[in-house]
Order: sequence, then C-alpha cells, then structure tokens
Amino acid sequence: MYYETGPPEVLRYEDVPDPQVYDAGVVIEVEAVSIEGGDTLNRAGGDMPAVPHIVGYQSAGTIREVGAGVTDRHVGQRVVATNLWGSHAELEAVPAMLTWPVPDGADINAVACVPVAFGTADDCLFEFGRLQAGEAVLIQAGAGGVGIAAIQGARIAGAAEIVAVDLVDSKLEMAKKFGATHAVKPQDVEGIKNEVTAGEGFDYALECIGNPATIRGAFDAIRRGGTAVIVGVGRMEQMVQFSAFELFFQEKNLKGSMYGSANVRVDFPRLLRLWKHGKLDLEGMISRRIKIEQVNDAFRAMQAGEVIRSVIQL
Repeated sequence: MYYETGPPEVLRYEDVPDPQVYDAGVVIEVEAVSIEGGDTLNRAGGDMPAVPHIVGYQSAGTIREVGAGVTDRHVGQRVVATNLWGSHAELEAVPAMLTWPVPDGADINAVACVPVAFGTADDCLFEFGRLQAGEAVLIQAGAGGVGIAAIQGARIAGAAEIVAVDLVDSKLEMAKKFGATHAVKPQDVEGIKNEVTAGEGFDYALECIGNPATIRGAFDAIRRGGTAVIVGVGRMEQMVQFSAFELFFQEKNLKGSMYGSANVRVDFPRLLRLWKHGKLDLEGMISRRIKIEQVNDAFRAMQAGEVIRSVIQL
C-alpha cells in the first residue's frame, strides 16, 4: 500500500482491516499477483480512491467468501481476477464477474499473468488491428509483457514477419525466443522495414510505450492503408500531432486501445484454451517470483525495464 504516489519507496507492507464481501462479489485469498505496467503508472502518479491505497490490477487465488447474490462461484474455488485496485494484498474483494476459474493442474503464478498482458495484446492485434495471416507486424517494446504476448498472438495467427523493437540486447534475444522473426533496436527500424516489406511499410504496428517519438515511429512505419494501435500512455500530458493531410493522403489508420473488463470476459476463456493446448508460453514470461515484502525491488526492476513480469507469491 501507499499513502502518497511516487517512486517505489512509497510502498509499505502493513496490516489493514480485512476487506468485506459485497452482494455481487467474492473475497479471494490471494496466492499470486502479477505486477502490471499500469500498476507502476498508478503508483507513480495515479488517482488514489482512498488513503492508504492498495495498488494492483491482477491476482489469482482461492475464494474465501461469496456474496449473497453470487451463484456461479463457491468457497474453495481457485480463480484469477482483475480489478481496478487491491491485488497487492493477502485478501482482495472483487466483483464475481471479473473472476475466472483456474484450470486443473495450472501453475497459478502463470495464470495470474494472463488477463491484462495477453488480453491487451489480443485486443490490439485482432479487435482493433484486424491482423491477418501473412501480414508483417511491428511491435514496439517487443520484450515487455504486452509485447511478448503480442508476439505469441501474431505467431499463432500466421503473421509472415514479426519485428520486435527494444533497447537491450538480452531482451531482443528473448523476443526472438518467443517467436519474433526479427528483433532490432529503434534506430534499425527503418532498415528492417525496407528489408522485410520492400520499403512499403508494415501492415500493422503495436505501440506499447506511449511517448511522442515511439508513437510517431509506429505511424511512420506502417504502409498506406496500414494500422497502428496505441496502447502505451507513458505520460498523458505529452502531445503527438498528426496533420489531417497525413491521414488523408497516406490513408493510414491510427487507433487507441484501452483494454477493459468487457473484453476480458470474452477473451480470457479462449486464451486459457490456447495455453492448455501448448500454444502460449506463460511460465517463460515470469522473470521473478518474489515475496510481497520485496515488492519495492520488483517495482524498481519493472520500471527500469529489467524484467518482463514479476509475480508476487503470498
């Protein structure tokens, strides 16, 4: 929890009253928490609905209490959950409709990583990007959580070229391990575009960073009629300008994606089926498994881009 937003040092590990179950909700005894990029943004400067505030979108664990209005969940059931906040705790109260049963035999730490990263990537690639087999894809921040999920999704869909962009050599190698056909640094995007698309541009670009340079780079990298989807919101006060002339004469599509709960309900069961059939690598995305007392270190590593995903084990 924290009493004010700021650097990772604002996080504290303290006792608080147990959350109360409400009619349409459940209380989960949390076993695993996936730290998401949005968690770091909220901790650094997001809204605080209460003081102190318990951050966290995503968790997995065992249901301890069930609200009076809930008929499709039961005490003792293992579930993964998404919520606006509250996952970084031993107990979490969440709406029952935002929980999904964990498959028998699944590593609960791995399943805890599915909804946000894989759901966001899936939404961007297919709901907004309309990605088709045989197309060429550019993925900015290709070795981040959403980036690695998008690489796997594009591979399953049959993309002909999957180019991951990142700054660190070790992360570029990791992107190739997950299925990128090419992994390059930002300064090499123009060259790889010319190599794999004969200079025409990518059919699709996913931008996960959210600064003006990378948003502009994603737009410039797509072909006439191509699509760039922006999911990163690094600093919302930064402005990126596109002229009507560019959009009109280049006939490019620029879209934004904010992954929401309605999409999770549709996507999550299908994503778990892909994992069950061996088409998604969830375990490989977990860089660190830590205890909640080490959460400050995990946030520092995430913020520095040193890891794909840290999972808190309670």
